[in-house]
Amino acid sequence: MTDQNVINIYRNKALVNFEGKDFLGQIGVDSRIFNALNGGGISVGVISQQAIENGISVLVDEDDAQDAVDVLKKEFEKEKSEGHVSNIYSIENLSVIGFVSDNYNKILSELQRNKIFPLLLSQIASAGRVNIVVTGNQTEITKNIIETEIYGKPKTVHLALIGHGNVGGTLVEQILDSAHDILNRKRVELKIVAIANSRKVAFNKAGFGSDWRQKIKYSQNESSVQSLVDFANEHHLENLVMVDNTASKDFVKNYPIFVENGFDVVGSNKIYNTLPIAEYRNFRKLLEKNKKKYLYETNVGAGLPLIDTIKLLHLSGENITRIKGVFSGTLSYVFNNFSLRNDKFSTITSEAMEKGFTEPDPREDLSGNDVARKLLILARELDLINEFDDINIQNLVPENLLSVSKEEFLSRLEELDVDYQKIKESQEPNHVLRYVGDLHGDLQKEKGELDVKLISVPANSALGQLKGSDSIFEIYTESYGENPIVIMGAGAGAKVTARGVFGDILRLSETK
Repeated sequence: MTDQNVINIYRNKALVNFEGKDFLGQIGVDSRIFNALNGGGISVGVISQQAIENGISVLVDEDDAQDAVDVLKKEFEKEKSEGHVSNIYSIENLSVIGFVSDNYNKILSELQRNKIFPLLLSQIASAGRVNIVVTGNQTEITKNIIETEIYGKPKTVHLALIGHGNVGGTLVEQILDSAHDILNRKRVELKIVAIANSRKVAFNKAGFGSDWRQKIKYSQNESSVQSLVDFANEHHLENLVMVDNTASKDFVKNYPIFVENGFDVVGSNKIYNTLPIAEYRNFRKLLEKNKKKYLYETNVGAGLPLIDTIKLLHLSGENITRIKGVFSGTLSYVFNNFSLRNDKFSTITSEAMEKGFTEPDPREDLSGNDVARKLLILARELDLINEFDDINIQNLVPENLLSVSKEEFLSRLEELDVDYQKIKESQEPNHVLRYVGDLHGDLQKEKGELDVKLISVPANSALGQLKGSDSIFEIYTESYGENPIVIMGAGAGAKVTARGVFGDILRLSETK
């Protein structure tokens, strides 16, 4: 390379590899290789003893690869028959990329994060000159990564969005609205290249625009994980992020496949973090092995900075002794209003449904399972090994209505009114009802105690003063004593959840 500002690419190259334990590394072997190839009219680019274990690699033009193999097999026929050379073969369709950089280690790290492992490296430390050999189909993505690191070219992050309902659809619009500003301020170009639901997927290498709903509506592509992976590979896309905004219990099983194929993962779907602890830990090991990240701040508290706060406290050595709060924006709305108004429980629950706060079947919220999952996620952030079955959950749905159809349950919703009115009236004066999650016990042991239940609290307490559909979390620590760290704010809604997912994408983009 003669110009430090130029990235040189030499295509149609091949590596001829020797393999053999005892023979290779002996004095004179390199010169025999060079002389044999030179005698056969074959130009040699690089001879390296580091490209393969117990072997030597020789870089040649692809058109000369087979001739080079034949020449070297003849030259080392005696050594091969004696077992000193076990194999001589070629790898074709390669490219050499040459550049100058004083921070090659960072470039190498970025390449590895994108599942690119150079087959050969030649580096002149004094001049900062580097030549790397990659497969032909990795040439463009490698060039893009090097350009980003050397020239400060905007980093392109390719997003595959799974789920485009309330949260997913809102996220698409937020990204499109902010993309230009993010490019100018952060030097990050966000491209939504795939949008999928359970039935079909739409692709756009250049990135979707405002007509994305029409594109997915008329797409003929059947949705599958493999089609997403194939699309990314076919178009040599770097900095891949899969964003899961579904609530699917089945789709999370595909997370390891995405990670193994070069995707980082962001999601509001909280299912994976509540799987059996063995699967939970194995996935973390897989992420570490593949140098990938999984961000899920919105799993608890929608857009509130809760999980990050707990992580930082825990990693800093702070002893967290208890976490208590109103985890469900839906049940926050229901009991905040039921406690203050004279309306029936069924009326307020129906009102919450009309506002879009509940799941289509409100029993999903009233069962307490969603709160329990969130509480379990926080417990595991403290390295506790609790399972979902360890949680004591007070189900707010009467047993006789648990197994009926959704339609029948909704038609019989008023049957809950008498019991909840009695609970409300039996409280002490100036008290209100709150449905809380409570992680407590000795949290220095392997397991904590997890309770999800309806309680009565003073109206002037932090929990009692909650309004609307807000959530509140009280984090008690050894250092802060009886004065908890309180995080409170909007705990439900498509906009705040989507904004939280967007925040995770941006954090990931800045570290990729």
